[in-house]
Amino acid sequence: MEFGRVIKNIRSLKVQGAENIARESVDSLRIILKNSKARTAKELYRELEAARKSLVGARPTEPCMRNALNYVMNNVDRKDVIRLSEGVSKRIKEVLSYFDDAERKIAEIGANTVRKNYAVFTHCHSSTVMMVLAKARFSGTRFVVHNTETRPKFQGRRTAKELSALGIKVFHYVDSAARLALKKCDLFLFGADAVQSDGRIINKIGTELFLEIAERYDIPAYCCAVSWKFDPLTVYDVEEPMENRNPEEVWGKSPKNITIMNPAFEIIEPRLVTGVISELGVYKPEVFVDIVRRERPWMFKK
Repeated sequence: MEFGRVIKNIRSLKVQGAENIARESVDSLRIILKNSKARTAKELYRELEAARKSLVGARPTEPCMRNALNYVMNNVDRKDVIRLSEGVSKRIKEVLSYFDDAERKIAEIGANTVRKNYAVFTHCHSSTVMMVLAKARFSGTRFVVHNTETRPKFQGRRTAKELSALGIKVFHYVDSAARLALKKCDLFLFGADAVQSDGRIINKIGTELFLEIAERYDIPAYCCAVSWKFDPLTVYDVEEPMENRNPEEVWGKSPKNITIMNPAFEIIEPRLVTGVISELGVYKPEVFVDIVRRERPWMFKK
């Protein structure tokens, strides 16, 4: 695949889910290494750095991608082209291996929240939530899922299809019927695109609205996220950019005097979240932040 195609797929949501975007981004650096004609380490590093900036610009609200790319690019030997190429390749493998291991741990921990005959609510599409539900299913737990269609790009349809393929019964709701869906549920599982230093979580628009409904009906709500979704920039008072998508996704050629609002994400107050399920364990959002700062010091190197 060409590098430009990777950028296009990430920007158009053909690649969905923060962790999947991070994986695809890191893996795409192999394309740069393969096609580079650089004769010096400086030239090759410049090409890799340009690729990193292009990837970050494709989806601004993705600290998991930024952390993964930074892990690959930082602290590699730049004495010559061969050492730089080998070092980057090695760290790409380390990132992908880490994600595989983290997913297994989160799936095992998260599956314990899904009890027999539960109805589980989820919103949009989260590969991490899918791993949790798949683990619960293959562990023999019988449950059903209520999910939203997630307009305007209908990411919820992908969730429903994947769950159905696993043999899980799905009740697929229009977004505006989420209250009816939640009232019948025992658990709310959702993903995250970012976790900020104050414990607030950024996820698909609509998530906080649904969490407020879950709170009203005393439904436990867990965020399922790898620790690399923490945004270290927010420690330095840098605000996480909030993506606003093309208005034509909502209404192409809308009438005059109509401004289409199409926010992709929203910020969730930590008080609404029962806990964050990560490879590090299950913690309240504020505690999760403290654990990440202790366990992932490399994230905070400027």
